[in-house]
Amino acid sequence: MTGLLVVFALAMSLLAARCGAWTPSVLWEAERARETEARLAVAEERLRFGRDLHDVLGRNVAVIVLKAELAVRLGRRGRPEAVDQMVEVQRLAQESQREVRAVVRGYREADLGAEPAGAQGVLEAAGIECAITGSAAGLPAPVQSALGWVVREAATNVLRHGDARTCAIALRTEDGRAELSVENDGAPGSPGGGPGSPGGGPGSGLAGLRERPAELGGTLRAGPVDGGRFRLTAEVPLRPAGTTETARALSEVTP
Repeated sequence: MTGLLVVFALAMSLLAARCGAWTPSVLWEAERARETEARLAVAEERLRFGRDLHDVLGRNVAVIVLKAELAVRLGRRGRPEAVDQMVEVQRLAQESQREVRAVVRGYREADLGAEPAGAQGVLEAAGIECAITGSAAGLPAPVQSALGWVVREAATNVLRHGDARTCAIALRTEDGRAELSVENDGAPGSPGGGPGSPGGGPGSGLAGLRERPAELGGTLRAGPVDGGRFRLTAEVPLRPAGTTETARALSEVTP
């Protein structure tokens, strides 16, 4: 009986050691899967944008090249039809320019009513708990576009940098200004680390994020806060005193 008890104890010890070694490996695999999923989400969006540009430019550029070659041959022969071909090339080039602007506008503009929900879905799919507070109802279209773009880029950076487990997106209006904040845990410990700044130094991502609020007279602040968290806050006036050229363009193209 004593021998059986010793054998049983040894077997249970080996089983416990095996399970103890297996559990960390499962956690490591889950972490790698989350990082891979985040990278795939970013890569998929880039591929989509590349496909859209290819569809827009592929046919038009091929036609422009053919018509330009034809115009050169006709011009060398002194044929008046060369002018007609160059007029057609100009028309195709202008049409291509309009289509590219439409694609870029659709990619860069964002709907603040939909972007937080989309960011929440992507973050939660990657294992990051995301909470949303506030509503974009009643905000001017240029303000919604600028803040929606900030939400999109901030969510992408939360996926790509740091080791976040929770993220909070909050929107509120006060004193004629709209304020959007995106706060997440798991930020790198060095100063300046967080969304848009991998490895700690101030990154180019934050510089790009500041452009949209600045175009409407707003500001963007980002930095670490207590508890190993990182907070990004964008403020935009609801009625800018001086509307810039970009703000006017946004107003014109927004339905």
